[in-house]
Amino acid sequence: MTEPTNQPDLTRPENWLQPGKLNVQLVYILYLVSFLIGISGLVGLVLAYLNRGKAGGWIESHYTYAIRTFWIGLLYGLVSVVLTFVFVGVLLALGTVVWVVVRCVIGLQKANAGEPIAKPETWWV
Repeated sequence: MTEPTNQPDLTRPENWLQPGKLNVQLVYILYLVSFLIGISGLVGLVLAYLNRGKAGGWIESHYTYAIRTFWIGLLYGLVSVVLTFVFVGVLLALGTVVWVVVRCVIGLQKANAGEPIAKPETWWV
């Protein structure tokens, strides 16, 4: 008799809502869609928090990266709003949008390739 392993069941297709590659990609896509539909970013954050710690391996770095992308992006956005009164905030807001998009694209590319994020706790890209 063989011992059970913790390997994923490859006979069953992966679900978007279960921890894994497709779920991480969904989180990044929800972040990008949040520029059009604001609430989708919160949905992506909740999915990332719910599935962090359940997937293991390279996917964990993506959940950490995605969660930090949301919170740091929110911080940069709030600073931009405050600095809008001195007219620097508009440029900072544009930079924040570019920063979030770049991080999401990098995350999507690495998730698609099955690679971890090298420095998931970075404040840069």
